[in-house]
Amino acid sequence: MTTTTPPVPATTARQRLAPVLERIAAGAVQREQDHELPRAQVRELLDAGLGRLRLPVEEGGEGLDLVEFADLLVDLAAADSNLPQVFRGHIAWVEQVLSLPAGEHRARWARRIAAGELVGNAWSEVGDGVTGRQQTLVTTRAGRTTVSGRKYYTTGTIYADWTDATARRLADDGTSEVVTVLVPVRAAGTTVSDDWDGFGQQLTGTGTLVLDDVEVDPDDVSPFTARFRYQTALYQLVLLAVQAGIAAAVERDTGREVRARTRSYTHGLAPLARHDAQVLSVAGEISSIAFTARALVRAAAQAVQAAADTAHRPGTEADRAANVEAEIRTAQAQVVLCESVPRAATLLFDTLGASGTSRARALDRHWRNARTVASHNPVIYKQRIVGDWSVNGTEPPFVWDVGTHASVDPAAVRAQEGGATR
Repeated sequence: MTTTTPPVPATTARQRLAPVLERIAAGAVQREQDHELPRAQVRELLDAGLGRLRLPVEEGGEGLDLVEFADLLVDLAAADSNLPQVFRGHIAWVEQVLSLPAGEHRARWARRIAAGELVGNAWSEVGDGVTGRQQTLVTTRAGRTTVSGRKYYTTGTIYADWTDATARRLADDGTSEVVTVLVPVRAAGTTVSDDWDGFGQQLTGTGTLVLDDVEVDPDDVSPFTARFRYQTALYQLVLLAVQAGIAAAVERDTGREVRARTRSYTHGLAPLARHDAQVLSVAGEISSIAFTARALVRAAAQAVQAAADTAHRPGTEADRAANVEAEIRTAQAQVVLCESVPRAATLLFDTLGASGTSRARALDRHWRNARTVASHNPVIYKQRIVGDWSVNGTEPPFVWDVGTHASVDPAAVRAQEGGATR
């Protein structure tokens, strides 16, 4: 009698998602050229279970670890680099749910995630807001809890059922605390705009969210200090997966374009580009970057998974060490990939002639997308942080913010420079 070993969850998920990724990749260039938001593709991914892969089986998910999950995100980014970033806020919220103790609050959110509901992100604010002081406010009056404010860089929210927002909660004595609040995107008073004007990752829905006295569930308002500790490393891991997917797409497109090329140069080394040693040398460098990018994602994911494994032992030395490791490994990978992946996207054009710059091919999207992703969480600061850890053993910061420093007068800067404050 023979027995058959059932497939592991990651294999099952990969097989189920494979045809979805093929369809996504087939339309990626056209969506880019038409600026067509991938609403149908987001829905198809949710229906195929992407949003619940990290949930335990007993809560309606498939129990993938972060290494398995990150590998799937790389494949998704190779098909369309916008899509893993669309899911970035959702991925973080799922980790927050996994960090919650057993109870009705966790069970309610697990049911929503398992049912295919999507959570976006709304943490950032632009303008003259002072660092560390959210302008978005949560208030409770007459038994009604509401949130009001204006957010930008709200990646994924335009596609989502909910958005994970940061705000200040005002107390009756005039004090306040930073909180996170889950906001229903389709509730009265909520407006989401597709006004992200970056030159890359244009379909991520990274635009403006306006909240005008939007009612929220008080149970969905929590102190920011209650967030899972490895969240910054996890957010960076998703961006690393996007970079690795772009590198994989560059390798794929390089091979396809070079194989199809029949024109060659009289001072080249072969009648066909696919046999030209210099062209193959460039293709080899691109392939090596793609391989290294995926390997770095896997290594970083292992470190983040280790932090997830210790999350229910806060305050222990094991948890502290695991979180330091996760932050450093994701930063190290970021330092390398922010340089190498845009380079691969540039090298692609060295394997082709001027026809490679045709807008119809849209090969420039790889560089634009990689450079845009590399602009998140400025790498120059990560280099310093890694260096300080390497030389001095200094722990990295786990939470940071961006805004106007309290000592800066934005109006004075604008008057002096004659421009808008960014």
